[in-house]
Amino acid sequence: MTAGLAASYVVDCPTGLAGDMLLAACLDLGVSPDVIHSPLRVLGLENAYALRVEEARNGGLRGLRLEVEVQETHPPHRHWGELRQTILTATLSPSLREKVLSVFTALAEAEAAVHGIAADQVHFHEVGAIDSLVDVVGVCAALEHLGPASLLCVPPPAGRGMVATAHGRLPVPAPAVLELARRHGVELRWGEDWPEAELTTPTGLALMAVLADGFGWPEHLAPEQIGTGLGHRQLDRPNLLRLIRQHQRDSAESSQPQWQDLIVQEAWLDDVSAEAIAWLIQQLREAGALDVASTSLQMKKGRPGTAITALVFPSQAAALREIWWKESPTLGLRERRQGRWVLPRRHGSLTTPWGDLAAKQMLKPDGTQSVKPERDALQTLARSVGLSPEAIWQQLRLERLEFKPDQEWTC
Repeated sequence: MTAGLAASYVVDCPTGLAGDMLLAACLDLGVSPDVIHSPLRVLGLENAYALRVEEARNGGLRGLRLEVEVQETHPPHRHWGELRQTILTATLSPSLREKVLSVFTALAEAEAAVHGIAADQVHFHEVGAIDSLVDVVGVCAALEHLGPASLLCVPPPAGRGMVATAHGRLPVPAPAVLELARRHGVELRWGEDWPEAELTTPTGLALMAVLADGFGWPEHLAPEQIGTGLGHRQLDRPNLLRLIRQHQRDSAESSQPQWQDLIVQEAWLDDVSAEAIAWLIQQLREAGALDVASTSLQMKKGRPGTAITALVFPSQAAALREIWWKESPTLGLRERRQGRWVLPRRHGSLTTPWGDLAAKQMLKPDGTQSVKPERDALQTLARSVGLSPEAIWQQLRLERLEFKPDQEWTC
């Protein structure tokens, strides 16, 4: 949250998402081609492809256009199960391996669902052959190199009409795109005002569904640098994607509360036990809910019930829905978009006479700071010294304790 921290990025996709456009935008933003080639060499693919990148124009606007040229004379017939093992055993960094696996898992599971087969049996042509492998690994490596503090993707348009595939002509949105959107809670823009073309591809949507922190419109746009990736198709408008690096705030701006988009998920239950409710709340929290609360209420026929409410980041909404369906008997789940203002905070520890105490420091809009110990750590310390948590904290508040941060400011 201070000067020098990682910047935030916005993916603006007025004519859709595609892997080659995302990769070209990263290169146009200044990512070195070796950042892309290096992990592909580790995967043994250095002789399987060539990248042709050129500055071009589309609809009168400049950008980089990228094409993956297949160099294999007889490309092997790969399945997702085999590819997964290759990625798992390659000497990639753990974080890059996780990103690549997550994107391909999302693709394979979506293709498996629409074809009615096991994910491991999905043929590699169904997740894009060598060009998608280059796009996925390349984009994951490029974004890992950029290290965004946050990545927001504008809701992409699906397009309309029909698209030619290995399975014949299919309607737009393609079945895999629809399935990815369903699984990850992505709202696709759709209507007669879009060109008759496939604007968002499975690879492009899978990349953003996994790597972006959410889909929506930024409240503020302060562009510092712009990378533009061009599409190959000529449309009735410029066919491009823009990766926008946001201006980093100075120390005065960094002390201000920040807005976060949230989704509120809620269900009212009148046919579960207290133990089942406790289990549901635990599972929602462990699956990534920011917080979960329960409230008693009276439902139809005078029956006592419980309202369960979970706060969720948009990117996690789909995963949390699976928990609701699996762990509760609800027939419906309400969702509404909300948001919150949050203060910058960082974790660390307080030096006390009894040793270090885990704590959280908050930065207020006027520049002042406040510190509060983590409750679990305070209770553990209280048990060890034979005092109540409140008594220990009252005593510590009278002393000028040193706070040692172990991370930068974050919202």
